Amino acid sequence: MPDTPNPPLGIATFNVNGIRAARRRGFDAWLAGRGLDVVALQELRCPREELGTFDGYHAAIDCGSIPGRNGVAILTREAPSDVRSWVSHPPRSRGLGAHAGEGRYLEVDLADVPLTVACLYLPKGGLPAHLQRPGTMRDTPDGGAKYDRKMRFLGAFARELSRNRRAALDAGREFLLLGDLNLAHLPHDVTNWRPAQKMEGFLPEERAWLDTQIGPRTLVDVVRTLHGDRPGPLSWWSWAGESFVKDVGWRIDHHLATPRLARTAMSVAVDKEPEPGARLSDHAPVVVRYAFA
Repeated sequence: MPDTPNPPLGIATFNVNGIRAARRRGFDAWLAGRGLDVVALQELRCPREELGTFDGYHAAIDCGSIPGRNGVAILTREAPSDVRSWVSHPPRSRGLGAHAGEGRYLEVDLADVPLTVACLYLPKGGLPAHLQRPGTMRDTPDGGAKYDRKMRFLGAFARELSRNRRAALDAGREFLLLGDLNLAHLPHDVTNWRPAQKMEGFLPEERAWLDTQIGPRTLVDVVRTLHGDRPGPLSWWSWAGESFVKDVGWRIDHHLATPRLARTAMSVAVDKEPEPGARLSDHAPVVVRYAFA
């Protein structure tokens, strides 16, 4: 008899904006109903002892050491063959050591397919000093300190990302970076993109950094490739106002895959809830199905 083809891998990235709050809103029902193989979570914002378990999944977790901040996890159906955090495996790129205990990066090698999955929660950052105007900002002007911190992180992480991608390929594994990068890349990724060019997350230098990470021989923006050259699909909407109802938001939650893996991507779906009262987070899960064996 012919071999039965393997079902596609369902892989999601989801910034839960506090896993305890997301669970109160129905996260566990969403997880049980989606039938996913891998789920990368960001912003757990929860100490390890209060995290609990995830029914049907093994959880690789780095909650970080800052109370109520950050925290990443990767849920897998099968226990991964290896798990690497910046605590167990400190980053080698100069400039990332200060972030090692913040719960921002995690990597697993899947046991059942040759694939390394990484999860990143990138610092939000801020505006450069020349764009800061008192009275026009939600945050107190800081002279560009948060912006400078983010740009230093980006420079160092680019080296770390390249090293980790090559290490996976050298080991015969594909590589997939999932997460909330707090960056939108193209005008199609932001509803009101013109004014956004002077907002953190869509600054020209941030977008230029993402330009250098994406390429046909390095990492492919899977969601944009599947969705095509048209607006969306958005994955974050402010809690304030009617942004969610009017679909005014950003695409900052990403699947960046090595080319061979990217070619197997079949579909993308953003699990946007039907109404504001049903929201699990200010982000929505971004789910891609990969026909990867």
